[in-house]
Amino acid sequence: MFDLDRWNEIFMTIRRNKVRSVLTAFGVFWGVFMLVALLGGGAALEKKILKEVSGVATNSCFIMGGRTSEAYKGFRKGRYWQAVNRDVEIIKAKVKGLDEISPLIMPWSAASDNAVRGEKKGTVNLMGTYANYNKMDHHTMKFGRYLNDMDVQEHRKVCMIGSRVYEVLFNRGEDPVGKDIRVDGVYYKVIGVGDGSDNISFNGDKREAVTIPFTTMQKIYNYGDRIELLCALAKPGVAVSDVQEQIETILKNNHSIAPHDKQAINAFNLETMFQQVRYLFLGVNILAWIVGFGTLFAGIIGVSNIMTVTVRERTQEIGIRRALGAKPSAILTQIMSESFTITAMAGFLGISFGVLVLQMIDLAVSDDGGATSMFQISFVTAVSAALIIIILGTLAGLGPAFRAMKIRPIEALSEE
Repeated sequence: MFDLDRWNEIFMTIRRNKVRSVLTAFGVFWGVFMLVALLGGGAALEKKILKEVSGVATNSCFIMGGRTSEAYKGFRKGRYWQAVNRDVEIIKAKVKGLDEISPLIMPWSAASDNAVRGEKKGTVNLMGTYANYNKMDHHTMKFGRYLNDMDVQEHRKVCMIGSRVYEVLFNRGEDPVGKDIRVDGVYYKVIGVGDGSDNISFNGDKREAVTIPFTTMQKIYNYGDRIELLCALAKPGVAVSDVQEQIETILKNNHSIAPHDKQAINAFNLETMFQQVRYLFLGVNILAWIVGFGTLFAGIIGVSNIMTVTVRERTQEIGIRRALGAKPSAILTQIMSESFTITAMAGFLGISFGVLVLQMIDLAVSDDGGATSMFQISFVTAVSAALIIIILGTLAGLGPAFRAMKIRPIEALSEE
């Protein structure tokens, strides 16, 4: 039951020792604030990184040719090799757990202003790929569509352009779909405008890229059947490293590369990279909890020490109450309530101040002046912090309360 007299007495005791109460509460306040700030900052950093790589398939890998480091089957060391079209069909047929595979070629152009439309000119990067490459690096379309399978099969002279290419070659708000542009002297019909992830960039910025069908690029740039890069996507639940290992084995067999030659194939695995990011932020969160909880625990010890001093100062008062018939449980409840009140008030103020600071940082770093919902703590984290405060606040007063409960009335009344 809510005892109004008890709570009046608690707040009267706090007001009677204002400086001591404030300094004691500040330790708890600062500990909770540190916990909230560290967890909120770590969550914001994680969200920012995940936002930067949004659209990129984390279960994908990218493989390209290189130079051999071992002589094998009559071929000398240092031989340069590249994948070819038949490798794609063999990989599709033999690799278990493979969902999609797309070849990629990117001719380097030294010419500036290689893209032209009427009087407008600009420098662009060219890339040729399959339609399914969009599953590995999803493009956000602003106009039109991405490449499709018919574009690749029929060697169509169509292209998807990046947002910066659109800004240079077209008027603002103009629909570019169906319009022609000239790149390296060849005319292409624009089918869409879209941007992929900036974090997986081949041959320059995606916003400055012009993407055409893979078969069209091979034919126009006289690539024959050569491929510069293979992009593979694993099926859900399949480890990308297993798919990558199978692909590398097939490529080594097809191109007479020594089985143990680790330098002949250049590859990177996004699953491994994302796993490292997850471990990094797991460590950041654990560190935040350790630092925040350690600071909070130091504040709780301060509360316990102050409550011990308070019990000593009120020995005669407690003795009189015991002599008048106060039960030990009433004394125990009174001391623990005072400890809990100081801790809870400081703790909830710390949570509120931490959330306020995170919100101010969120507003400060946003581009448009609006909150981005990055610098914040989750509801679960807030509830967890509140429960920790309640538990520690109760425990902080437990020792002093038991000491107060053991005070004998006669000894207390005779103490000076």
